[in-house]
Amino acid sequence: MVNFQYMDSYGVEDLLHIMELLRAPEGCPWDQEQTHQSIRRNMLEEAYEAVEAIDEEDPEHLKEELGDVLLQVVFHACMAAEEGLFTFDDVVDGVAKKMVFRHPHVFGTVRAEDSVQALDTWDAQKREEKAQRTATDTLEAVARSLPALIRAEKVQIKAAKAGFDWPDREPALDKLAEEVDEFRRAACGDGDPEEELGDLLFAAVKAGRFLGLDSEQALTRACDKFIRRFRTVEELAPCALKECSLEELEALWAQAKSHPEAQA
Repeated sequence: MVNFQYMDSYGVEDLLHIMELLRAPEGCPWDQEQTHQSIRRNMLEEAYEAVEAIDEEDPEHLKEELGDVLLQVVFHACMAAEEGLFTFDDVVDGVAKKMVFRHPHVFGTVRAEDSVQALDTWDAQKREEKAQRTATDTLEAVARSLPALIRAEKVQIKAAKAGFDWPDREPALDKLAEEVDEFRRAACGDGDPEEELGDLLFAAVKAGRFLGLDSEQALTRACDKFIRRFRTVEELAPCALKECSLEELEALWAQAKSHPEAQA
């Protein structure tokens, strides 16, 4: 057993100490075995769970999930410190300096009259900080690990800020229809279906942007709606869905679409 004093309330330094104890030779075998790569997915999952708590507007749940995200930061910082790479204090110092540098309209002499100007200033400072000399540099800097819809939207926004975009939604909607046709042809053997599906999704994100829509949120709502309707189909079905004919399934789906419990 490790030498540990229980407390009524813990702070950040206590959390760092707890992680050090868990990684120590007499600590937890599982925690000792972990690497940055082995818990990489945990970081993603905890971030998504925190977002879900935000969507639920549940303060207690959000508090818990933010703690889980913080734990991942502490875990990675502890492993980095063991390797002599950097410490948790270095992480804090780095992000504090970044916030000061990217807010010259607060900590410097630059003026920002509204949130649009503030964001423009942030982007300009970020480009300077990251030595992004061309518009392409800013596009390439969008993380490939982001969900593809979010990445597509961020890439398109940065391209638009560089002046590469349509003036209104009509060309975007026309392009979406064009990509639907190209995907259909590729699905029938004339082209690469995967490539055309990617083009179709990218065009859908762009069309959504012109309507002020969040593609990631739109698809999430579509998934939720499908699950609600699927549940209704399953409950209405006279037998297992695998035993139903296509006609029966389509009839059940039509019922589910108008069923009160399956509505958004």
